[in-house]
Amino acid sequence: MSSRASRRRTDDRVSEPATAAPGEGVTVADAQPFPAGKSAPDGGVARPLWRRIASGALTGLAALLLFAVLVGPDRADRLTVGTFLRIPLEGLLGLALLLALPPRGRRVAALVAGPLLGALAVLKVADLGFHTTLARPFDLVLDWSLLDDAFGFVSEAAGRTGAIGAAVGAALLAAALLLSMTVAVRQVARAVAGHDRAATRAVAVLTVVWVACAAFGVPVADSGTSTLVGAHAAQVRERLRDRDAFATEIVADPFQDAPGDQLLTGLRGKDVVLTFVESYGRSAIEDPGLASEVNPVLDAGYDRLRAQGYAARSGFLTSPTAGGGSWLAHDTLLSGLWIDNEQRHRALLASDRLTLNGAFRRADWRTVGVLPAATEPWPEGVFFGYDRYYDCAALGYRGTKFAYAPMPDQYTLAHFQRTERAEADRPPVMAEIPLISSHSPWTAVPRLVGWDEVGDGSLFARDANRIESAPDEARTGYRRAIAYSLATLISYVETYGDEDLVLIFLGDHQPAPVVTGPDAGRDVPITIVARDPAVLDRIADWGWQDGLRPGPDAPVWPMNAFRDRFLTAFGSTPGAALAHPGR
Repeated sequence: MSSRASRRRTDDRVSEPATAAPGEGVTVADAQPFPAGKSAPDGGVARPLWRRIASGALTGLAALLLFAVLVGPDRADRLTVGTFLRIPLEGLLGLALLLALPPRGRRVAALVAGPLLGALAVLKVADLGFHTTLARPFDLVLDWSLLDDAFGFVSEAAGRTGAIGAAVGAALLAAALLLSMTVAVRQVARAVAGHDRAATRAVAVLTVVWVACAAFGVPVADSGTSTLVGAHAAQVRERLRDRDAFATEIVADPFQDAPGDQLLTGLRGKDVVLTFVESYGRSAIEDPGLASEVNPVLDAGYDRLRAQGYAARSGFLTSPTAGGGSWLAHDTLLSGLWIDNEQRHRALLASDRLTLNGAFRRADWRTVGVLPAATEPWPEGVFFGYDRYYDCAALGYRGTKFAYAPMPDQYTLAHFQRTERAEADRPPVMAEIPLISSHSPWTAVPRLVGWDEVGDGSLFARDANRIESAPDEARTGYRRAIAYSLATLISYVETYGDEDLVLIFLGDHQPAPVVTGPDAGRDVPITIVARDPAVLDRIADWGWQDGLRPGPDAPVWPMNAFRDRFLTAFGSTPGAALAHPGR
C-alpha cells in the first residue's frame, strides 16, 4: 500500500462520524466519548475534555430554561420555591415525542415547539406584568391597544426617552425569549437523540412518579401551564361570543326614551358634581397601613361638614377594573353597563346609550366635563356630549406637573368653580370631574393651599408646595396622595358649598397590587354629600351608612347598577326603550 493511500484511509477514518443506531442523530458527547488526545477504537481522535463539558453544560442550561418556562408562574405572588418543585407533564410528553420520532420528524418538531414555547414565555411575562399592575391576566384579543396607553404613561412619568427605551427593551426581551427557546429545544432534541436509552429510562421513571403524585393529589404533578393556555383560549372564545351578547345589552335600556321632564325631578335646581378620585379603593380605608392617614382626613372632615349642616351617606361599588383602566369604570358608572374591556368600550362609544350625564342634559342641566389628564384629542367626548368640555390645555394651568398628574386637584376644582359655578344667571350644572393627583406613581403630591391663592397655578411651581416620595415607597406615596385628594374635596365643599350643591365622589378602581397585595378585590367607596336633607331622604332605602366612609358592613353593588338606581331614586320615569329591541 502506498503512503498516499495509507494517509487517505487514515484521513477517512478520522473524519468519519461516530456510529449511531438507525434513525438516531449524533451529539458531540456521543461522537467523542474518549479522553482528549486519546485514540478511539476506530483510530479517531476524541474531542478535548473542555468541549465535552461545555456541550453538557449547554444542554443542561437548555433543559433548565425549558423547565423554568413550563413551571414558572404568571403571578409575582406565586413566585416561590415550591412553584418550581414540579414535574411538568407537558415536558414529559414532549420528550416522549422526540424519542418516538425519526430524525427528520424530530427536527421539524423542534422547529415548531421552540417558537411555541417562546410564545408561552412571552405570554407568561405579559401575564406577570398585567397581574402586577392591573390585577388581571393579559388579554390576547384586546390588550394590544393598551400598548399605546402604556407608552404614554411611561412618557408622562419618565420622559419620552425613557418610554422609547422601555419599548425597545420589551421588544428585545420578546425576541430573546423566542430565539432562546427555539435554540434550547433544538439542543435538548440533539441530546435526547444521542442518549436515547438514558432518556427513555428517565422519561419512564418521571412518568411513574408523576402518575403516583397525581393519584394522591400531590401538587407537584401540576405545572399549571396547560391550565394557563386553556384559560387564555377560553378568553379568546369568550371575546368572540361577547360581541353579539353586548350589542343586545346596549339597547335594553328602560330609560332610553324617557322625556326630559320625567328625568331627575328630585334634583331640580341642584348643582351635581360627580368626581372620580383616581385609585381610591376600599383598601385605602380598610388596610391599616393606608387607613392610618386616610381615615382621619375623612372623619375630621365629616365633623366639620356636619357643623355646617351637611350630611353624607356612603357605600361600596365593585369596579370592573383594578390598577388602571379608569375609563372602563367611568363608562360603567355612567352607562349602567358592565364595561370591563376595550371591545365593550368601543361598542358603547358607537351606540346611542343614554348615560347619566346624558340624562341630566336631557333634563336641562348644563353638562360639563373637566378632564385634566386629557392631554391629547379625546374622541370619547363626542359620545358623552358635554355642553362644555375642559381638557388639560383649556384649564390653563401655569404650574409644574406632579408625577403623572399635569395639575393638582385643587387647581382643577378651583378652575371649575370660577368658570362654571360662579357664573350668575346660569342653569344648574352637572359636572363629571376625574381627579388625578392620586394617580400612580405617587412620587410627588401637592399641598393644600388657600383657595384664594390658587390663581393660574403658578404657586404650585414652588418646591414648598409639593411632598416627594421615593419611587420604592409606593404605599407611602399612595396614602399621601389619596389623603390629599379627599382633603381637597372636603375643603371645596366647606369653601364653595351651599344648599344647591350635591357632591358625589367615588374611586374608579383599586390601586395596583404593589400597594394592596394580590387579593384585595375591586370594591371602591362611594359617597353622596348634600346640605338639603331632601336629597339624602331619597336614598334612605339604599342602606348606605352615615359619614364620608363606608364601614365593613356597608352595601356593595356592582358599579353598573348605580345609574338605574340613581335615576329611579331621584324621580326618573322609565321610557319605552324596551319596546324597540331592534333599535
